[in-house]
Amino acid sequence: MSDELLTDKLDRLIAVLERMAPPKPQPVDFDAADCFVWNPDHLAFDPVNKVNRVDISLIRGVDTVRDILFDNTKRFADGYQANNVLLWGARGMGKSSLVKAVHASVNTAASAGSHPLKLIEIHREDIDSLPALMAAIKDTAYRFILFCDDLSFDHDDTSYKSLKAALEGGVEGRPDNVIFYATSNRRHLLPRDMIENERSTAINPSEAVEEKVSLSDRFGLWLGFHKCSQDDYLSMIDGYAAHFDLAVNKQQLHAQALEWSTTRGSRSGRVAWQFTQDLAGRLGKKL
Repeated sequence: MSDELLTDKLDRLIAVLERMAPPKPQPVDFDAADCFVWNPDHLAFDPVNKVNRVDISLIRGVDTVRDILFDNTKRFADGYQANNVLLWGARGMGKSSLVKAVHASVNTAASAGSHPLKLIEIHREDIDSLPALMAAIKDTAYRFILFCDDLSFDHDDTSYKSLKAALEGGVEGRPDNVIFYATSNRRHLLPRDMIENERSTAINPSEAVEEKVSLSDRFGLWLGFHKCSQDDYLSMIDGYAAHFDLAVNKQQLHAQALEWSTTRGSRSGRVAWQFTQDLAGRLGKKL
């Protein structure tokens, strides 16, 4: 075999091995943005320059949980003890919006010269990569909120065990500069019929159920979001109309907003925002 042919074969073998090797962590510039999306395929943090969020003053009807979440986040940003948070409950009531709004509000209130709090979104399907994510950020000078929106687990899904270990378990435990916030429509993050099936089929039902529901126990704060009243819904509408200067008679505004919610079959912050977008479009205004 000629030297040239051997060299060509070796080059191709090296290329195959390089493709099989795990990706090398990419250098991270956490000064590039305050929000990032975790990219596990390349062990990288993709900066988000324009975050999809609303001002915290526009989130109505959840005053108590808003204040609790802000206080918890502020303590964490200041270097004090704080809890992982599970925001659970009714759809469209501003769970994920509140996390992003509180993050921005805490950074706005931070003292000059301090490191801004960083928000890193991890997608539900990437939960298994949490250990790699935390290893990449634990020795930095920044503090991080790891945020997973719409977190839940289905039948035969065992990745919840990785989350349990990452939150409080393992030898190392959760790094001091990391806290985990998640939103879900389920308080226990698992389907009710999955839990009930364990009760009916397991040899020791109580132990099997404890294994499943103990995941939510890793969150020190459970913040519940419930369906809003008509008054809260109209308060959201008024807040959006005032903030975006949508000049409509209040009585007419409320009548249109209630009709809109009737056609949707529900009242929520999401429905209020969708109505506001429609109203702004009809008035020829950009939000």
